[in-house]
Amino acid sequence: MSPRRRALTGIGLYARSRGLPLALALLAGVCAFVVAAAHRTDGAYAAPGWWASVVVLGPLSAAALIGASLYAPSDELDRTAVRPWWPRRLVHLLALSALACVPLALTGSGEGSASVTAALVRNLLGCVGVTAASAVLVGARLSWLPALCCVGAVHLASSEVREWAVGVWGWPTRPGQEAGAWLAADVVFVLGAALHAARGPRPEGPRA
Repeated sequence: MSPRRRALTGIGLYARSRGLPLALALLAGVCAFVVAAAHRTDGAYAAPGWWASVVVLGPLSAAALIGASLYAPSDELDRTAVRPWWPRRLVHLLALSALACVPLALTGSGEGSASVTAALVRNLLGCVGVTAASAVLVGARLSWLPALCCVGAVHLASSEVREWAVGVWGWPTRPGQEAGAWLAADVVFVLGAALHAARGPRPEGPRA
């Protein structure tokens, strides 16, 4: 068997063990829904609070799917493999994050769409960082729960706050062009991705 054939087989086995085909299909559906919903933020008939719902819940849903795909079915084999697994884990996370960012970055062209697009991409990166770190701490299958609690708490706590620091700790709810919110989301993403690449997801029982 040629090296190329072996490489393709290895990639295929990795994708199948992580459920990547299903994850990609669901991720594409969620991103398509978010993009369609984001167009309504420019319309005159958008409901009050629609902007916040789209830019907070949309990226959070996509990040939850990415976090679930980090599940490792054979943690013992991964940790005893000859080759280190951290590059695979990092590429896995970065590739899915990039694939999710592309449709969000192409959202709309109407008035105010630049702010919506920037907020969608920023919140996706930040939420992926939270789910990646959560996969290490509580396992991939529950990685969505800390992210939901974190983003939900920030959304509620920052709704009536006007202090300058809210632009940092309240990053999921801030307008797309705020530098402090971008810095906070980027830091969360980098730290979460690095932690997941170095440690891997918490060992769990087999999927039902």
